[in-house]
Parts: sequence; structure tokens; C-alpha cells
Amino acid sequence: MRNKIDFKLLFLIITLVIFGIVMVYSSSNVVARFRYNDELYYFKRQLLFSVVGVILMLLISKININKIKKYSKFFFLICIVLLVAVLIFSKAIGGAKSWLQFGSFSLQPSEFMKIALILLLSNYLSKYHQDIKKFKYFILLLSIIIFVFGLIMLQPDFGTGLVIVLSGITLLFIAGTPFKYFLMLFGIGIIGLVGLILSAPYRLDRILAFINPWSDPLGSGFQGIQSILAVAPSGLFGLGFNKSIQKQFFLPEPQNDFIFAIICEELGLIGAVFLILLYFLFLYKTIRLSVRVEDKYKSFVALGIGISIFIQAIINISVVIGLLPITGITLPFISYGGSSLVITLIGCGIILNISKYEEVV
Repeated sequence: MRNKIDFKLLFLIITLVIFGIVMVYSSSNVVARFRYNDELYYFKRQLLFSVVGVILMLLISKININKIKKYSKFFFLICIVLLVAVLIFSKAIGGAKSWLQFGSFSLQPSEFMKIALILLLSNYLSKYHQDIKKFKYFILLLSIIIFVFGLIMLQPDFGTGLVIVLSGITLLFIAGTPFKYFLMLFGIGIIGLVGLILSAPYRLDRILAFINPWSDPLGSGFQGIQSILAVAPSGLFGLGFNKSIQKQFFLPEPQNDFIFAIICEELGLIGAVFLILLYFLFLYKTIRLSVRVEDKYKSFVALGIGISIFIQAIINISVVIGLLPITGITLPFISYGGSSLVITLIGCGIILNISKYEEVV
């Protein structure tokens, strides 16, 4: 057993955070100067979020992991209450109710649910992993995942809901669920997805914009077109740091969901590939950790959190380069935003905690 955290993994996480802080500054300074007369506005806030997140990460890496396991059900129930509270008390922003406001402080409960559901599923799977081969237990766990997805879709927040569903199902698959159950689930999922698209016109608009963004270049296709205009001409080395054209009021909110487009535009293919390799290295480290940890709970948790972060990154990048319709999720470690960054680092704190139990060979 290692008895201390994996400092190589810690260095990788800090590298991603620093990369994100730098790119938030570069992507946001024009908009920040226009809105707040302070080009460092988003940079300073992201720096604060990063410091808070890293402190929480290091604190969580030191606590007894069994306490996290003990209170996983309680944490999950708290997140359910917060998701319901969002629907009742929050005000709609951009047509969605995703945030709880406490004065100048805001909280996005769906971000915390990403961790809470993984902790709950891991707790069950570590105790009854053989039961997952029985259909009724698969349906039980699947019902929990769908229930959470349903609450999040009432906001609505399809991007976060998609990450949670894919992460949960992947964890069930790795735990040994028979493949035939997933074939059945795939059919049901297609029907459900069609229903979700038809139930909200804006989702259909996004699908149509994805197929042909030029059909409505100033409306539903605008953001996708501007993203492609940032990525396509970037070349091997890009335009250079802080020299983006698209961030100058062409690409909306460039520091948020579409920050990868600015990374491509300024740092080129080399910068984009470098970041993607960091995500693959992060996934590799978490998979190796889960294999080398003897305790099943720790193994499932490390793998679940690592997969969740990686899935979110791949979906975000795929949206930016035009491989998927716009879903509205952040790029982990990189995009501007407090809840997303802090909860990602809290998840990393749990992974670092588990790394102390890794059998080093």
C-alpha cells in the first residue's frame, strides 16, 4: 500500500487547473473588459474557485475514506433535496432552473449529484456486486439513475443529465451487468431520447442546427458555426496566445462551454492534442488505480469519478468540433464556473484519497 497520495496524479490535476486558469483569462478578457471594465474579472474569480477547490481537494484526500462510504446515502439524499429545491425556489435563467442563489453565492446541485450518485452506486455494488447479474437488481439501480436524470431534466439540463446517465450505466457495465440488459436498455433509450427531443422545440432546433447549422446561421446554428470558424483555420500552432478573433464578440460566452474552441484557435492542433492527452492520462491513472486497489468500494468510486470526468470532457470537445449537437456542459478543469470546477476537484480529492490504498507493483 502506498500510504500517501499519488503525487504524479496530483501534479496532473494541478496542471489541468493551471491550464484552465490561463485559458479562462485569454478567452474572457475582451468580454470582461466590455461588461465590467476589468479584463481580469473572470480570471480572478476562476483563480478564487481554483484555490477553494484545491484546498477542498487536499482536505478530502486526508479524511478517512470509510466516512465517505458511511455517509454516501445521506449525501445522495441531500442532493435529491437540493434538486427539488431548485425546481421550487430558483428563478429561471436562460429558460432553465439550475441554480440555488444565496445572496451573491450560487450553487448548482446537479454538479454535486455527479459525485453523489457514483458514491451511492459504488456502495451498493461493493456489497452486492454479484446481484447485478440478476435482472431485478439491475432494474433497481437503473431506476435510481433514471429518477435522478428525470429530476435534472425538469430544470432542464440535458448535458449534465447525460453525463450522469452515461457514468452510472458505464459503472454498472464494468461491475458485471450482462450485456443483454444493455441491448434492451439501448432500445428504450432511443425511444426516450426521441421523446425528449420532441417534447422541447429547442432540442429539435439544436439537432437541426447540428445537421445543417447554415440553415439558421443567425439563430440556432450561430454558436456552432462560430465554434467551427475558431477551430478550422487554427492550423498546427494556432494564432498565438491571447490572439483569438472569435472571442471578440463572435463566439458567445467563450470562457464557458466553448472554451475548447478558443484553445484550438490560439494554440492550434498542438495545444488541443496536449489537452486531450492530459484527459486520457487522467483516465489511465484512475483505471490503473481502480485495478490496483483491493477494496471494491474504493475501486468503483475511483473508476466512476474518473469515467465521469472523462465522459464530460469528450462530450464537450465533440460538441465544440461539431461531432455532437450542443448539449451545454462545461469542459472539466478548464471552463469558467465555480460549481463545476469545485465539484470536479472534490471528486479528484476522493480519487487522491483512494490512491493512498493503491498496491504499488
